[in-house]
Amino acid sequence: MLVSQILKGKGDLVFTAGPAETVGAVAALLHARRVGAMIVVDGEAVVGIVSERDIVRVVAEGGAAALARPVDSCMTRDVVFASPAETIDSLLSRMTDRRIRHLPVLRDGRLAGIVSIGDLVKYKISEVEAEADGLKAYIAAG
Repeated sequence: MLVSQILKGKGDLVFTAGPAETVGAVAALLHARRVGAMIVVDGEAVVGIVSERDIVRVVAEGGAAALARPVDSCMTRDVVFASPAETIDSLLSRMTDRRIRHLPVLRDGRLAGIVSIGDLVKYKISEVEAEADGLKAYIAAG
């Protein structure tokens, strides 16, 4: 299965934040929107990604005062992207190797969606279940 098929099913909504928004404001948005990461954009350009893990790290290092800092002070700047034509298996491998849980998807250089490790595992399980059902039906047909 391809990333484009996942986005077709889940949609292309991506929550974004500006680099000057505070860590506290972004933390509140992550909580309110029930997501684990937000893409940081400056205009239409992706300049970073901030995750719950980034926020925990900056608060652990700087205490409550860190919540007033701009999110670009703790975001990951070296963003790893996916393309719509990539497979689930290739993304799972990349995410495991890099120890990341979210990949923004770029189509023609523009933000087209985001996939999480949870999205990929969900679709991978459905693929495996469909294959098992097919094998069961084949065996039952004799």
